[in-house]
Amino acid sequence: MTLDIDIEDWPEGDWEALATRAAQAAAEGEPLLAHPRLSASVLFTSDAEVHALNREWRERDKPTNVLSFPMLEREELADLAPDGPPEMLGDIALAHETCAREAAEKGVTLEAHAAHLIVHGLLHLAGHDHVDSDEQAEAMEALETAILAKLGIADPYGD
Repeated sequence: MTLDIDIEDWPEGDWEALATRAAQAAAEGEPLLAHPRLSASVLFTSDAEVHALNREWRERDKPTNVLSFPMLEREELADLAPDGPPEMLGDIALAHETCAREAAEKGVTLEAHAAHLIVHGLLHLAGHDHVDSDEQAEAMEALETAILAKLGIADPYGD
């Protein structure tokens, strides 16, 4: 998978390298993300921009930490032929102020929290979800935790 990364309204940092490492780890944990034809965009932006996107596309009038906009269904992703043109998996947008506040509340670095949210967003793009059932949420959290461990990041759901 290749990433198209855009950074606006985030502090100095190597966010591109962080996103690339998070995507590589996610592809190791979720093989559907390892497809070489896939492309995804990652936008590091402000709460105001994520708020506007959330209002426009999800009809939720508030900012959130990460938004994911999948462009393929999980079945389409699973059936993607090895050869052919690039396929857009989807878009992810991270809101700086919310991410920074949550990181401080959790006592983790902004980098670790951003990596977690990128992994979380990519798993959503791969068709994973956590809203329909407790089992679904537990499975997604376990997958996130295993992927983050590959990055040396502690379980974000642990006490």
